Amino acid sequence: MKIALMDSGIGLLAAAAAVRRLRPDADLVLSSDPDGMPWGPRTPADLTERALAVARAAAELRPDALIVACNTATVHALDTLRAELEPAIPVIGTVPAIKPAAAAGGRVAIWATPATTGSAYQRGLIRDFADGARVTEVPCPGLADAVEAADDAAVVDAVAAAAALTPADVTDVVLGCTHYELVEGAIRAALAARTGGAELVYHGSAEAVAVQALRRLGSRPEPALPRTGALTVLRSGREGSLPAAALGYAEGRLLAGQGAPVG
Repeated sequence: MKIALMDSGIGLLAAAAAVRRLRPDADLVLSSDPDGMPWGPRTPADLTERALAVARAAAELRPDALIVACNTATVHALDTLRAELEPAIPVIGTVPAIKPAAAAGGRVAIWATPATTGSAYQRGLIRDFADGARVTEVPCPGLADAVEAADDAAVVDAVAAAAALTPADVTDVVLGCTHYELVEGAIRAALAARTGGAELVYHGSAEAVAVQALRRLGSRPEPALPRTGALTVLRSGREGSLPAAALGYAEGRLLAGQGAPVG
């Protein structure tokens, strides 16, 4: 089984690590776009063109499924990617986990990029899936870029700014950008200080999207299988290796074979 994942940068690490943990035997293809990143500031048409190029590079290696491990690309390019690649290659998008976060009936904060915060797409998800829960949209300027660069100081600053915009009585936090899952520990620490140490529930998308990819392939998680899966890294279509910044995260080290399973 071969599963490809795509993103502009290292935001795909969380979902890739989830796939590796659930199916250690699966071959993984990580297709990113260092030549064109970041995608967030691009127009929808330009972003879709970049995403198509990254997806086509992955498709040349004949994966059984492709995970769009990027919330922004899912918003703007998912329909185009599916139109080109399906049914030969199932394409699985990444959607913020608003529905499970709202299920408990608490107060929900959605941390997302400035481009996604307040967008018609996110507002539609809130309308359709928040089920009446109180929801606050929290923009996180600079956080994805700081994560991409593995700049710890910049991550702390960006997280602190977003935490200051988060209601003190929040109960559930949706990590609405795949990059944010890589620094969940820093987010937890900042919000613990903000909420007086209250036990918050965090909702990422990595595990759910990995399970959905397996489901689309008629497979199921088998984490006890031997870790025999290969790793191929494509950087703007060129075969390479994981960037140094990726190895600053447990998920990247796991994929590189340097760490124990995470999650």
